[in-house]
Amino acid sequence: MANQKVVLASGNAGKLREFNIMLNDCGFDVRAQSEFNVVEVPETGLTFVENAIIKARNACQQTGLPAIADDSGIEVDALNGAPGIYSARFAGPNCKDNDNNAKLLVDLANTPAEERTARYQCVLVFMRHQLDPTPIIAQGSWEGKILNAPRGNEGFGYDPLFWVHSHQCASAELSKDIKNTISHRAKAMATLLKKLSS
Repeated sequence: MANQKVVLASGNAGKLREFNIMLNDCGFDVRAQSEFNVVEVPETGLTFVENAIIKARNACQQTGLPAIADDSGIEVDALNGAPGIYSARFAGPNCKDNDNNAKLLVDLANTPAEERTARYQCVLVFMRHQLDPTPIIAQGSWEGKILNAPRGNEGFGYDPLFWVHSHQCASAELSKDIKNTISHRAKAMATLLKKLSS
C-alpha cells in the first residue's frame, strides 16, 4: 500500500528533512506545503498549540490533504521564557538563524552560566481535514543551557548555542541520527505516532 500523503505546514527545509527521516518507515509520505503553493498564514496565536493549529488548518484548507504542523522554539529562563513562540523572528522580521543567535548572546551577556538554563519546546498538530474538530496534539521538550559562543555546524535554529547535557556538546555538534532520537521534535513525534496508531 502506498504511503499516506501528508502536507508539512512549514517552509523550513531543516524541519522537512527531520520529518521525512522520522516518518519514513511509518506509512507517511511527507510533502512540503511549497509543493502545493500553499500561501502561509500569519501566526497570530499566543501559544505553540494555537500557532500549530492555525498552520495545520491552513495547509488542509489549501491542499485538501491531511496536514502536520510544527510550532517550536526555545524558552530561556533568564529571559522569562523568551523568545518562545517568537523564536524564528527573535531578531526581527526576515532575520536569519545567525541574527537570532547573535541577539540571544547579547541578551544573555551578563547572565552567569548557572542561570542560562533553557529548553526547546515542540508542539505537533495532525489534522485530518480543515474542519477536524479533534486535531491530534503532541508535545515534547528538551532541556539544556545556552552557551557563550556557537559550536558545531549541524542542525539549524539555536542548535549552535544549545548545550546538551547528556552528550556534553552543543546540539549543532550532534549527528542527525542522534538528534532525531533525543530532541524535542523526536519526543513530540514519538507521542504523535503513538496517538495516530492507537
